[in-house]
Amino acid sequence: MKKVLCAVLAAAMLMACLAGCSGGKTRILNVYNWGEYISDGSEDSYDTVKEFEAWYKETYGEKVHVNYDTFQSNEDMYAKLSAGAVSYDVIIPSDYMIARMISEDMLLELDFSNIPNYTNIDDSFKGLYYDAENKYTVPYAYGIVGIIWNANEVDEADAEGWELMWNPKYSGRIVSFNNSRDAFGTAMYKLGLDVNTTDKSQWDKAYEELMTQRPLLYGQVMDEIYNMMESGEAAIGAYYAGDYFTMLDAEADTVDLRFYYPDPTNYYVDAMCIPSCCQDKELAEIFINFMLSRDAAVANAEYTYYASPNRVVYTDAEYIDYMGEEAMEILYPEAGDFAAMYNTYAYKNLPQEMLDYMNSLWENVKIN
Repeated sequence: MKKVLCAVLAAAMLMACLAGCSGGKTRILNVYNWGEYISDGSEDSYDTVKEFEAWYKETYGEKVHVNYDTFQSNEDMYAKLSAGAVSYDVIIPSDYMIARMISEDMLLELDFSNIPNYTNIDDSFKGLYYDAENKYTVPYAYGIVGIIWNANEVDEADAEGWELMWNPKYSGRIVSFNNSRDAFGTAMYKLGLDVNTTDKSQWDKAYEELMTQRPLLYGQVMDEIYNMMESGEAAIGAYYAGDYFTMLDAEADTVDLRFYYPDPTNYYVDAMCIPSCCQDKELAEIFINFMLSRDAAVANAEYTYYASPNRVVYTDAEYIDYMGEEAMEILYPEAGDFAAMYNTYAYKNLPQEMLDYMNSLWENVKIN
């Protein structure tokens, strides 16, 4: 309680200072996003937050300050918000977590009159299962989970399917997801199981598969995978397609990173939404609208290397040229129908009983 009180007082003092020192009102926006998931001004890139603050001042004649925090997994984000210890205005979770939060009244319906740039979103990303009536979300990025491997250590003949993540030849050189949904997903895809099953025996099989993998792992990680793969500390890891290109840009001279999609795998959409704890809904919607504008959307897509559902992005000649042929082929695969694959393989919201069961199994995986 003391920690929460101190945090509240510190935030109040910061807001007062910002308003007082500026000589006028300063609106505060609290944004909660994945790590490495927005163009942040590093290496002369577009600084989305600062550009929004400047654009808002020029457009509305008043100052805004963005507090920007990051999370490593949907589960971490959910735990923090559901505990009620923090307040955010904009969050960017993944589809299955969005569905859960909607079912628990943790999200607010959007006023799309404040988000006119929503028309930039391709219709194929509207009406998806997690927000069938398009009331709560605006798609931010989408993609497919794949496997990243170091060709200087891994035989090319071994680089296929999910089996590579269980290959004893590379014991101690493999990293896996450090969140329950993705970790179980890798095992269930490998075994040909339905990742949304409510049959506990199927989850038991996936648990046993994770337990056989456990001794082979160097670690279970999230954002730590960047440095591990880039430096050669690890040689094999399952992660999100866009992050492969971020790692590729920073790989050491002794590392030769490659990428492939195992079949089947997870197809996902991350979307911007407003949690029920929001303190300034109108400002949150204005921020979401800004994120859909050409400069911000293209800059964020270029920086994160994630596929964009925004037509302004993937039809932009400069963006296509910047990304290059390999990236466009991996991020926007022409083969197959994304929506059909998404509907078949994407994680969906599980009943609470199954979530509890999965998490109890996951705790055993972590402990052992």
